[in-house]
Formats: sequence, C-alpha cells, structure tokens
Amino acid sequence: MTDSSKPVRVRFAPSPTGMLHIGGARTAIYNWAFARATGGTFVLRIEDTDPERSTEENTQIILRALRWLGLNWDEGPEVGGPCGPYFQTQRTDTYEAALQKLIEADMAYPCFCSKETLDAKREAAEKTEGGYAGYDRTCRAIPADEARARVAAGEPHTWRLKVPEGHGPVEFEDAVYGHMSFPVDVMDDMILRRTDGTFTYNFAVVCDDVNMGITHVIRGDDHLSNTPRQVL
Repeated sequence: MTDSSKPVRVRFAPSPTGMLHIGGARTAIYNWAFARATGGTFVLRIEDTDPERSTEENTQIILRALRWLGLNWDEGPEVGGPCGPYFQTQRTDTYEAALQKLIEADMAYPCFCSKETLDAKREAAEKTEGGYAGYDRTCRAIPADEARARVAAGEPHTWRLKVPEGHGPVEFEDAVYGHMSFPVDVMDDMILRRTDGTFTYNFAVVCDDVNMGITHVIRGDDHLSNTPRQVL
C-alpha cells in the first residue's frame, strides 16, 4: 500500500527471535534502495513483541548483519529519530492508547475464553468436515455491562478486534499484485492484546506504521494475507 502525496518513509522491522535470514535481508535491501532512490527515509524498527524468543543478542546480530550489507538506517536503534523509541516493547503506551480508542468506538471486546477452551474448540472443529474456521465469537455476545464487570473484577481476558459484520470485502492496491480483495466473512476476530498484557504483531505493526508516518509498506509475500487484517 502506498501514499504518494508524502515524502517517502519506509521501514524494515525484523523480529529479534533469531538471526537475519536471507528473506529478511532481501526485504531490507528493497526498503533501503527505495528510500535512497527517492530521497526518502529508511527506518529500522525492532519488533520484539515475542517476550519468550526475542533477545538482545539477536538484536545485535541483526544490526551487525545490516551494517555488513552496507544498509545504513536514517532512524532507529543507536541512531534515534523523531518517531522513537524504535523497539516495540518500549512503545506499549501507544498501543494501549490505540486499543482504548477501539474500545470506546465499540470496535474491540474482551474475550474470557481460556487457552484450554480455545484449544478444545479447535481440536473438535478440526475433526469435522469443515475444519477449524477461527474463533467462534462466544464472548462477542456477552452484554457490555457484564463484560465490563468481569474485566473490573480482574478476570483474565484478551481483547479482540470486532470484525464488522455485513461488511464488503477488504480491498487495497498492491504494487506487485495489483488490486487485492479479501472477503471479511472468512476473517475471525483476531486478538489485539494477550492475557498477559502484551500486544500482538498485527495490531502493533499498524500502530507503529501510522505513528511513524510510513508511506510505503514493502514486505515479504508471506505478509500479504496479514494485510486485510491490518487494514481493518
């Protein structure tokens, strides 16, 4: 997706759960080259929202690998910039503010289903002919007053995006594939904030791209299916 009305700002946002792989390096090169060709800004952002696998050692390995490739960044770790901090674990206040906006607009709801309950539902669904079709929206039907009371009482919960019902397909222009269209009725209500308070990738990445003024999202083909969720 692009916004041609603003100076180019692109980002490479690796997750420090391992070393920089060839696909990540390729994506970084495309972003860096596009920024340099257009006189734009190349932002490096570390997406360390996976608390179990993200490490400082991996972050340093990624930074060294990018320098070895000759890819200097204009904003990011060790460089700074006007849109910092550039580590997602240091940006939770911005995600919380965005979540509150969604809650106030009735576009997000608390889900009290435990992991064990969800796993059992998934296992049962996978045994049927149709297979697992995503979260069944059990908690979406809970009255707002009851949901607020359960949250206030400290009952463990996640927050989910309330995917609009009766909505037409999510459509966008991809610079490689052209016009893309994804039906909303096959998208489940994705988790925005986990039970432990951490935020999920698909939510955090959108908040960061908006707050950092990213104009062009150049990403791997594997993220194409994430785009409709991010658009919502």
